[in-house]
Amino acid sequence: MELLILGGTRFVGRFLTEAALARGHEVTLFNRGNSSIDMFPNVERLIGDRKDNLEALRGRHWDAVIDTCGFFPNIVRQSAEFLKNAVKHYTFISSVSVYNDLTQRVDENSPVSTISSERLEEVTTEGAGPYYGPEYGALKALCEQELETLLPGRVLHIRPGLIVGPYDYSDRFTYWPTRVAKGGDVLVPEGVNRQIQTVDVRDLADWNIRAVEESVTGIFNVSGATYTMGELLETCKSVSHSDANFVWVDNDFLNSNEVGEWKELPLWLKSLHGMFDVNNSKIFTAGFTTRPLAETVIDTWKWDRTRPTDETRKAGLHTTKEAELLQNWFSK
Repeated sequence: MELLILGGTRFVGRFLTEAALARGHEVTLFNRGNSSIDMFPNVERLIGDRKDNLEALRGRHWDAVIDTCGFFPNIVRQSAEFLKNAVKHYTFISSVSVYNDLTQRVDENSPVSTISSERLEEVTTEGAGPYYGPEYGALKALCEQELETLLPGRVLHIRPGLIVGPYDYSDRFTYWPTRVAKGGDVLVPEGVNRQIQTVDVRDLADWNIRAVEESVTGIFNVSGATYTMGELLETCKSVSHSDANFVWVDNDFLNSNEVGEWKELPLWLKSLHGMFDVNNSKIFTAGFTTRPLAETVIDTWKWDRTRPTDETRKAGLHTTKEAELLQNWFSK
């Protein structure tokens, strides 16, 4: 098959490209050419900007397109208008953040978030993306609606939960394998049996390419494997042969010390616990498979060790703050 990937060099796009090439497909990448320009040297790369420069796509045809970087409905609509007669199948990488209420379990039929027309006009001046502001989920939902209007019955909407694995620069999962590997006392938010869901980016990419081959359409939650926080930490400890000692602290302590959920302590969500309790049954019925957690952990840890030590991490407790918190906890 001839595949067009919008994006294709960072994280999800990177592994989609690898998966497509591994299965013998011909890939074309369309992006601004601002990053990873040496990646995939034998793959055709079209330079442009989906906001205001789609000319490189004109007159071309592909069997399918995978859109990894759609954030604003007006930009997605513009791209889809350009491509609706140039492709047979369209994959849109959306998010479980589309759901209106993630304090509870959701499935593909749960209500999605909305946004006022006034606020929509305000946020669409941000540019083409990426955008991860408060309206992120509502904007993704509108993107899905635009695509169904323009390409009815031809769109695969993938709604991932927390995507993890090598090259995940969000550090929301990466923090834990690396921190546990360092050993010593590790501050952990309470709930050894607290449920976590993550999807390895490679599992997502592999299924996506197979689904394109089979012209699968419709909406699929892709939140991946389910395990507990305790299982994750013990796996991190096992693969790195660490001497880590897990110090489980309660929510009241974290709140009183103004510890930020999600960013400072990744995988700690006080209210949006539904994000880690998404109904995944539809995609598993459609043939989705997950690799062992240990494989994701060790590959993520190995990749993180290749990064410059002075590179700023986007999530996780600073060493100094963790030490102070541990001292406060032990002195209670």
